[in-house]
Amino acid sequence: MDILKEVLSKIKPEGKDKRINEFVKELQKRVGKKAEVFIGGSFAKGTYLKDNYDIDVFVRFYKEGKISDVLEKCLKGLDYEKIHGSRDYFQIKNDFNFEIVPVLRINKPEDAINVTDMSPLHVNWVNKNGKNLKDDIRLLKQFCKACKVYGAESYIKGFSGHVVDILVINYGGFEKVLKASLKWKKKEVIDYYNYHKGKVMWNMNKSKLNSPLIVVDPVLPSRNAAAALSDEKLNMFVDSAKKFLKEKDKKFFVVEKFNVEKFKGLVLEFESLKGKKESKILYMKEDVVGAKILKAYEFISKALVEFKVIDSGWDFEYMWFKVKNNEIEKEFERIGPDVGMKDAVKKFKLKHKTYVKDGKVCCKIEREFIMVDCMIKDLIKKKYVKERVKCIKLLN
Repeated sequence: MDILKEVLSKIKPEGKDKRINEFVKELQKRVGKKAEVFIGGSFAKGTYLKDNYDIDVFVRFYKEGKISDVLEKCLKGLDYEKIHGSRDYFQIKNDFNFEIVPVLRINKPEDAINVTDMSPLHVNWVNKNGKNLKDDIRLLKQFCKACKVYGAESYIKGFSGHVVDILVINYGGFEKVLKASLKWKKKEVIDYYNYHKGKVMWNMNKSKLNSPLIVVDPVLPSRNAAAALSDEKLNMFVDSAKKFLKEKDKKFFVVEKFNVEKFKGLVLEFESLKGKKESKILYMKEDVVGAKILKAYEFISKALVEFKVIDSGWDFEYMWFKVKNNEIEKEFERIGPDVGMKDAVKKFKLKHKTYVKDGKVCCKIEREFIMVDCMIKDLIKKKYVKERVKCIKLLN
C-alpha cells in the first residue's frame, strides 16, 4: 500500500548516529570488567523511529549485588539524574536521552531477579523471529502513539513496545494485526508458541489475567506481557483500527500535541513533580509522576460532572476541559428515601428541609459553585491536587 510506504519514509531513520556507539564505548571503559555495556530496546531491535532520542543502554553485570550503586560510582563526574525504581537507574541528557539501566547477566529468563534482566532476551527474540517485520513494527508503534495507546506505564495502561513486537510477529504484519483486532474476544489469548495449549486461563497466575488481552511472553511463558493494558485503551485501539482499515488515511499516524491557542475551553497549566532531591540527584520515574498527574486530572474531572464535560485530556504540562454548560442552576433537587422508610426519612429530615414528590422525600440543595471557572479555581487549591502537581493555574 502506497500510504504505508509514505508513512515509513517519514518515520524510518536513515541510519544510526555514531555518537551513540561512542557513548557506549566510553561507558564500557568506565565500567571495565564488572559488566558488559550494550544498546538495548528498539535501537538493538532495529525498530526505532525517526527523531527518537530516547536510547536504552543496559549495563549487564555478571554478579548480583548492589548493582545500581556500583553503576553510579562508574558515572562519577558525568551529569546524570538518578531515577528511583525497583532498581535505581540513570539518565544522561545531551543530544540524546540515554537511559542507563543496570541489569543482571542471565541466560535463562527464570534466572531474572528484575523484569529488566530479561530485556536482552527480548531483543534476541525479536531479531530472530521478526527479521522481515521491522518496518511493520515501526508502523504499529507509530499507529499506537497516534491513537494514544502506546506505553505500559500506569498512567497510560496501553501497549508496551514488547507487546507491539509480539503482535506483529504473531500475526505477520501491521495490517494483519489491525484486522485480527476486530475479531478479538474478551480475554483473547495470543500464545505465539502455543505454550499453554489453550489453557492459559488455568496455567497462569490469576493476578496476571486482569487485562482484556492476554499476550503470553514468548521469552517467559508464565508472564502476561499485556498485563498493564486497560479495557479503555484496547477499545481505543480497536476503534482506530476499524476506522483506518475503512479510510486508509495518513492522519492515523500523526501524533497530535495539545494546542493551547486552538483549544476552546478551560486550560490548566502546571509543573509536574520530579521528586525529592536527596544527597545525590534522585527523581521519581516518569511512571510515578504521570500517575500523580492522572489522579489530579481525574479528581477535577469528577468534580465537573454536573457541567457535562464533552472533551478533556492532559499531558505533562496542561490539563484541558471543554464543558457543555459553563453555568448551572443555583439549586438542584436531591431525591431521598420512599415515604414508607420511616428511619431513613427521619434521618433525611434531620439534615434537610423536605417535601414529598412521587412518593419520595426530596429536598432542594444549594450549590457552592454555579460557574465552571469558579469551581476549577477552588479545586486547584485543594490539598489533593497540590500534592500531585506544582504551580497549577487556570489560563485565561
